[in-house]
Amino acid sequence: MADGGDGGPGAGAAGGRVPVLLQDGAVWCDERFNFQATFLQCLAKHVPNIYSAEMDPLLEKQEEMVQAVILYPLECYLFGEDPDIFLEKLQQSGTSQLCGKVFKGGETTYSCRDCAVDPTCVLCMDCFQNSIHKNHRYKMHSSTGGGFCDCGDTEAWKAGPLCTKHEPGASGSAKENSECQLNEEIMEHSRRVFPSVIKYMVDMLIWEEEKELPPELTIREKVDSYYCVLFNDEHHSYDHVIYSLQRALGCELGEAQLHTTAIDKEGRRAVKAGHYASCQEAKEEIKRHSENVSQRPLHVEVLHADVMAHQKFALRLGSWLNKLMSYSSDFRQIFCQICLKEEAGSEKPCFISKLMLWDAKLHKGARKVLHELIFSSFFMEMEYKKLFAVEFVKYYKALQKEYISDDHDRVLSVTALSVQMFTVPTLARHLIEEQNVITTITETLLEVLPEYLDKNDKFNFQGYSQDKLNRVYAVIYDLRYVLVSKPTLWTDCLRERFLEGFVSFLRILTCMQGMEEIKRQIGQHIEVDPDWEAAIAIQMQLKNILLMFQDWCACDEELLLKAYSECHKAVMRCSTNGRSREKTVFHLCGHTLESRPYRVSADPVSIHLPLSRTLAGLHVRLSKTGTISRLHEFVSPEEFQVELLVEYPLRCLVLVAQVAAEMWRRNGLSLISQVFYYQDVKCREEMYDKDIIMLQIGASLMDPNQFLLLILQRYELADAFKKIKPTKDQDLIKQCNVLIEEMLQILIYVVGERYVPGVSNVTKEDVIMREIIHLLCIEPMAHSAITKSLPENENNETGLENVIDKVATFKKPGVSGHGVYELKDECLKEFNMFFYHYTKTQHSKAEHTQKKRRKQENRDEALPPPPPPDFSPAFSNVVRILNCDVMMHILRTILQRAVELETHLWTEAMIQMVLHLLSLGLLEEKQQLQRSPEEEVTFDFYHKATRMGSSALNAVNVLMLLEKIKRVPQLEAQKDTINWILQMFDTVKRLREKSSLTTVTATSGSEATKGDESTQDKEKAERKRKAEAARLHRQKIMAQMSALQRNFIETHKLLYENTLEAQGKEDAIMEEESMSSAFDYSKIALGPKRGPSVAEKEVLTCILCQEEQELKLESAAMVLSACVQKSTALTQNRSRILELSGDTLDPLFMHPDLPCGTHTGSCGHVMHAACWQKYFEAMQLNFRQRLHVEQIFDLENGEYLCPLCKSLCNTVIPIVPLQAQKINSEDAEAVAQILSLARWLEIIIVRISGYSVKNAKGEKQNLPAFANKGMGNSALEFHSILSFGVQSSAKYSSSIKEMLILFATTIYRVGLKVAPNEADYRIPMMTWSTCAFTIQCIENLLETEGKPLFGSLQNRQHSGLKALVQFAAAQRTTSPQVLIQKHLIRLLGVLLPNFKVEDTPSLLEVDMFHILVGVVLSFPSLYWEDAVDLQPSSISSAYNHLYLFHLTTLAHITQIVVSSATESRTAQSSDNSEEARSAQSFCRQVCQYTSGCFSQDIPGWLVWDCVRKGIMPYLRCAAIFFHYLLGVSPPEELLQVSEEGQFKALCSYLSLPTNLFLLFQEYWDTVNPLLQRWCADPVVLSCLKGKSIAIRYPRKRNSLIELPEDYSCLLNQASQFRCPRSSDDEQKHPVLCLFCGAMLCSQNTCCQELVNGEELGACTSHALQCGAGVCMFLKIRECRVVLIEGKTRGCLYPAPYLDEYGETDPGLKRGNPLHLCRERYRKLHLLWQQHCIIEEIARSQEMNQIFFGFNWQLL
Repeated sequence: MADGGDGGPGAGAAGGRVPVLLQDGAVWCDERFNFQATFLQCLAKHVPNIYSAEMDPLLEKQEEMVQAVILYPLECYLFGEDPDIFLEKLQQSGTSQLCGKVFKGGETTYSCRDCAVDPTCVLCMDCFQNSIHKNHRYKMHSSTGGGFCDCGDTEAWKAGPLCTKHEPGASGSAKENSECQLNEEIMEHSRRVFPSVIKYMVDMLIWEEEKELPPELTIREKVDSYYCVLFNDEHHSYDHVIYSLQRALGCELGEAQLHTTAIDKEGRRAVKAGHYASCQEAKEEIKRHSENVSQRPLHVEVLHADVMAHQKFALRLGSWLNKLMSYSSDFRQIFCQICLKEEAGSEKPCFISKLMLWDAKLHKGARKVLHELIFSSFFMEMEYKKLFAVEFVKYYKALQKEYISDDHDRVLSVTALSVQMFTVPTLARHLIEEQNVITTITETLLEVLPEYLDKNDKFNFQGYSQDKLNRVYAVIYDLRYVLVSKPTLWTDCLRERFLEGFVSFLRILTCMQGMEEIKRQIGQHIEVDPDWEAAIAIQMQLKNILLMFQDWCACDEELLLKAYSECHKAVMRCSTNGRSREKTVFHLCGHTLESRPYRVSADPVSIHLPLSRTLAGLHVRLSKTGTISRLHEFVSPEEFQVELLVEYPLRCLVLVAQVAAEMWRRNGLSLISQVFYYQDVKCREEMYDKDIIMLQIGASLMDPNQFLLLILQRYELADAFKKIKPTKDQDLIKQCNVLIEEMLQILIYVVGERYVPGVSNVTKEDVIMREIIHLLCIEPMAHSAITKSLPENENNETGLENVIDKVATFKKPGVSGHGVYELKDECLKEFNMFFYHYTKTQHSKAEHTQKKRRKQENRDEALPPPPPPDFSPAFSNVVRILNCDVMMHILRTILQRAVELETHLWTEAMIQMVLHLLSLGLLEEKQQLQRSPEEEVTFDFYHKATRMGSSALNAVNVLMLLEKIKRVPQLEAQKDTINWILQMFDTVKRLREKSSLTTVTATSGSEATKGDESTQDKEKAERKRKAEAARLHRQKIMAQMSALQRNFIETHKLLYENTLEAQGKEDAIMEEESMSSAFDYSKIALGPKRGPSVAEKEVLTCILCQEEQELKLESAAMVLSACVQKSTALTQNRSRILELSGDTLDPLFMHPDLPCGTHTGSCGHVMHAACWQKYFEAMQLNFRQRLHVEQIFDLENGEYLCPLCKSLCNTVIPIVPLQAQKINSEDAEAVAQILSLARWLEIIIVRISGYSVKNAKGEKQNLPAFANKGMGNSALEFHSILSFGVQSSAKYSSSIKEMLILFATTIYRVGLKVAPNEADYRIPMMTWSTCAFTIQCIENLLETEGKPLFGSLQNRQHSGLKALVQFAAAQRTTSPQVLIQKHLIRLLGVLLPNFKVEDTPSLLEVDMFHILVGVVLSFPSLYWEDAVDLQPSSISSAYNHLYLFHLTTLAHITQIVVSSATESRTAQSSDNSEEARSAQSFCRQVCQYTSGCFSQDIPGWLVWDCVRKGIMPYLRCAAIFFHYLLGVSPPEELLQVSEEGQFKALCSYLSLPTNLFLLFQEYWDTVNPLLQRWCADPVVLSCLKGKSIAIRYPRKRNSLIELPEDYSCLLNQASQFRCPRSSDDEQKHPVLCLFCGAMLCSQNTCCQELVNGEELGACTSHALQCGAGVCMFLKIRECRVVLIEGKTRGCLYPAPYLDEYGETDPGLKRGNPLHLCRERYRKLHLLWQQHCIIEEIARSQEMNQIFFGFNWQLL
């Protein structure tokens, strides 16, 4: 939206017309004139002209005219002076204390967990950075848009409500300056201007006539000019709208896309202009094309051009007012007064209410302007915010109904403003008291859901609309906002109104109580699963509201009792329905129960009982506050009817048990899902937990025997505990057993689960600590996992941080994974195996973990329950169910069955639960006896348990049964627990026997423990003996295995040695050999003293067919899987534009910038070439049939996954065996006498010129012009190159040759991005280039990681390099030798400037290592003869390598001196070493040859220092290259990291003097003319004169960009990011390139680029240039790293930012402060430098094939 605020451009643009405008203004301010009429007249005259071209609007011109013709005069009149000067003064005078920034979608917001009143209180980035909350526990989140910064709002913060920017007295903050306050005249003008402006705005925005304008705006004849206007909706997709427009209007795709983007952004757009008839026709066409069976048509209107113009200008006025509001509180107040003013005697709503009520009919753009205006005016003035809230609540029902039937997002609805009002505590109180807002909201809820009520007035959400329910949740949220902060002071009015609201809310709960009843399906499976999600979702939404209502009630004693009474009445009303059946009688153990017949397995049952559960919650709060003593005043005991209260929750628990017993399996998945959520952390607080509490209420108020009889009856287990023998049907027996287990479990929970404030005297912290202890008893857990497993309160807090450190210790994460909490040992005693929030899986896992731990500690495996806290007085009777007759009968019956070995009638789990119940009873009695005198203790569990079950002769008591059960073999695992219980019986017996004493003395306790100890000691001794026996047995077995292993190794020694070799340990073996043969060779790679290459016999195993094969030249080819990719990992200049297609590229010379190379990597896995071909063909066949997987790898381009490690590969490297070569030292010395460098050069020149004459045949122009020296007897000397030793060329098998060609073609295809062509002349060049570049990458990696040059490579890198270098040497044989010679001549042209070849680059424009690899590998082509295929012998190649390397090194030294030794460094003092002197004399020569351009004043030590540092990477690369080419072992020093030793060792290995300048002196006569020509090159001279910049040596080592420590800094950068191509204010998705630091606008049409005819997103097109298609981005607002490769592949990767718990936070969901983890960032760096990004993407895509839907191309 253009900001017309400044008035500046308008004034300037008006130019000479300003006086006229001021006259206009003068007319307006004349008292005799009616301002409104004049104003409207002006608008009627100008607006249609300004906005005349709606189809193709010139926005800047329109804005200019609006400023000049309307707004500038209006401001002049309003301010009485030049608007710019006046507004500047106002700005200076200060701003509001409230920040009031409105958030856009995606903007980062901050909330302080320590100081915010509730989680909706947030700060914008600027205020947060300048506030005290920066150092508190804060959370960061991405805004959904439409929110508002709460800085300055004292009610939103417990501390630090103001940031330093908004504090009074801060610069720019409100300094009272009387001079600049609005004077009365301006106020008067405002009161005259604002009403007209507002009325015009409102009238135009709610204008419904499509063809006519209001009469006061109609001054000219009506023209037949209309627009067909298309409106935005949320039903039709982008593509559907584009398609409809193309079909209906016949427009181009681009135009349709423009329209659609504008409609989506602004909410409407004119898509056709013309006469009424043609626009009407277009409207019908669009509707016709956009309508289909499932969708209604698009919303289209035909508007008159003038109507459209005025509506557009009304919005412009809205943004003008919005800007004005920010300047002065007086403007805001006048504006609010006018907006709220109702017409006297009229029923019509005020202006602002009119706009609110019309909100749902407005288009997107209009809504945005309107909401921003409300934010900048009403919400900035507390008094008017209150008045606005009153208006809002007055029309609340109408507004919500409009929103629910609308289809725009919540953020665009005026109802979304509720959060800004309802969460302000004082405002919420006011609205409850004065407007009865709780009742209004609850009634709205009931009114918007009538279609979901069935005939019994219960909700039934079958066939619900998800969209509608999502909108209904907004109303539920409003209720949550109103209740979010509890009142501290209660007035009678507040109490009354709240109770009224609560009763109204109970009406909603009544509709939910017993909703969606289900009946067990018998015989046939249910046909269609009923919809269950809606009911559970509403339950989730209401969970916190129910808790908040209960907490509000608990604030006030009187209110709590009244609310309880109301809730009780509601429950009773729901429970009395359907009570017509007669009661039945049930007898057991001499006790009788009368109850109404009901069977969960046959009658309808519902899982939804919010009323009963609310009552349970209120009951617990009554107990906690002690108010329960007054309950009889409000609910008489007769009315209470506890059996009825317990009935429904009990049915629900029985349903869960029957589902577990698989009795409901024919009811399908919907029931299983409901039961899952019933017990899940998201719902359990207000479902499962409350049902357990309701049973505890029943147990505390009913007779215990009656209570247990009711439970037995409802679990349908009455017969199971009578003497009736059950059926033989195995299914029924299994069902019955599961039901008994489930029932026993519930009894354990009813008696043992006391960690609820009110049920016992515990705090919320105790409850959370217990939850955490039990979670960590399963396994150590991450912070986020614990948080997810804990219920959240209304402020989205779990209370975890307050207690976690008391019970657990934090263990930090490594480079991957996350930090975990481990339970402290002292908390382990709190473990309760039957913890009621464990799922079955968690229960068994926790039990297993704890038993295993105790076993390791050499303790018994008994896991008795920890002593529970005492019940509070209201619940103290619950324990009576433990020692009542029915309970004893149940326990005895189950134990009896186990003793009698009726295996089908009991399970181990059942026995475990019986033992647990016995433990609970004994613990309870022990605690009571220790606390009170024996005669006062009425709890007689011991007595009941030791009493006989009946008077029969064979009768037994529980104690006797336990002794017998110990001997049951199936219960071996429970033995320790039984022993513990028997000891407890003993302890309790002794406590009882000490009853003669008034108190139980300490002696009895110690005796008891002595008794316990003696038994325990025996047990321990027995266990120790067993453990020792087991240890000896293990030892014996290990000794036997070790002997066998030694024997095996001796027998298969050869195999072991080969394995070692294969693992890349050749170096070690070579060392051993060298020791034995003492001085028979030296570790030198070049020249006559070259050491022998160690060629061991290599036997490799194919990973596909598992067959072994020895590597030989004549054998069938074996290959390594490999991946060739373009790379910019070493580039020194990221701004260089890369060629996307290499059709015209000449890759022979690499620029020293290393802008883009071709890297070859391998995973090191070996296959037969034939096996690989079969595998690849099989994959092709397979993938043609399975199209959906094609995106993972591109078979057309030869991609596949390695069969073993699943790495992404796109080719194979043939493994060429190394040819062993040995030099005869006598011959070498003889040759040394004759073959000097000068002689060698002469021979080469003659040989090359001879070839040229031979091959030319008329093509004279392409020949290099040679120096005339030595040309006279060329015929004689043409063959002299052969006289120093030749041998026949290696003969490769046809399959190796085939693979050589295949791999070379892949390098050519991938490296140049061209179609494959086996005959292309550039194939050899690309082979040498990838060899050189890969070596440079590996050297760079080793240096960065600080690893030695040799011996530290991974096996895959070692195998890959070895194969690559040998391949590069062998590839020459598959190309025409003439072609190789041509390339060689061009390469030598750089080193020997007397070869005048066209286009030879300058010395400073080439990378010398690439030249070295090229010349060494192409040099044997000079030995080629027509008749015979020759190659140089060992001696010849030793000299060739030596001289070629020395030449290249001389050239590189010159490069370094010229480009890098020019700046002065003061780091080192001067020294006068030999090297410094040599350097000095060399500089004098260079100075002379460059005619003084090179300064000879540079000290020699400095030059030597530059050369030594600059040449190191080159020497290291050369050492790697020659080692893998020749197989000569490197010196020891290169197997370790040492700066000094490394240089000497490299020089020795490469036959160089340590003083490199001695090379020049040694060859001076030969090199002098070369140096002369190198220095005279125009590029060198230009560089020395400072006209151009050359690359400096050593090149800088690339790393990922520096990231800030705190993630907030990045978010701050992102918030300031403005898309360079987009003028609108919409929030973008900023992403940061981690290679170069560029900030891009991702996933947005504004930044898409057309590359080779394809639309690419900003990231994808940037990646093509920055990383040759492979790149790494950080999505700042989502805190995720994105890896992309090419246009179709990418994956998400964890960001290197962790919170204090060692976890990443993708999507900023948790919002904890994040800090950079250096180790993880380093891991990302290595992923890039090791060229593993493509591999990571392929792995990720194979694992998560869900990403297929994402269009990486448009990222």
